[in-house]
Amino acid sequence: MSDVVLVTGVGPGTGKAIVECFADKGYTVAMLARSEQRLEAIAEATPNAQPFVCDVTDEARLAAVLDEIRSKFGAPKIVIHNAVGAERGTYLEVDADKMRAAFEINTMALLSLAKQLVPDMQAGGGGALIATGNTSAYRGKARFAGFAPTKAAQRILLESIAREAGPQGVHVAYVAIDAVIDLAWTREAFPNKPDDFFCQPADIASEVLRIAQQPRSAWSFESVIRPYGEVW
Repeated sequence: MSDVVLVTGVGPGTGKAIVECFADKGYTVAMLARSEQRLEAIAEATPNAQPFVCDVTDEARLAAVLDEIRSKFGAPKIVIHNAVGAERGTYLEVDADKMRAAFEINTMALLSLAKQLVPDMQAGGGGALIATGNTSAYRGKARFAGFAPTKAAQRILLESIAREAGPQGVHVAYVAIDAVIDLAWTREAFPNKPDDFFCQPADIASEVLRIAQQPRSAWSFESVIRPYGEVW
């Protein structure tokens, strides 16, 4: 039986690319997202990809889905928290409720995943917990007042988990994307940029795979994807 990879936030860009990348390597990939239609379409086109409709901020639903995954395929060996919530604007503009919702997705859902799945990894001889993020985790720009704090909290939480879980054989890492990902809406936002300005989701997925498969003697906590220097 192949190792199980769990990916949250499977959208049309990075999430889908991560699923395809790991599935292509023979992993069984459990995909989590809120859109059943999107998940079914990806599953139909991607061997080894299994769809699970789930809002990761719903703890009861998340626990039930994880139990179903364990029952059907076994405990996930690799967990990639790619789900993201964003509330952008200056501190005067941000909606507090939307910022709280982003915090629930970015940080509290990561905590839930770690609590429920890292012990399984430790019992099974090791594994990897990876979050995809961006450099809002390191700096606060004026219009990112509702987003940067949630990503900074995510990164620091992950680092705290790494300190505890790393010595127990679980590789914990943060992949920060300081780039413009090639998506339909980013092409519209940057209409005059050349193709090589955009970071390809498949290349991000390859980096996540590399991190997940790092030998223990050379584990890295952070990987920053920054093709053009500081973008945001």
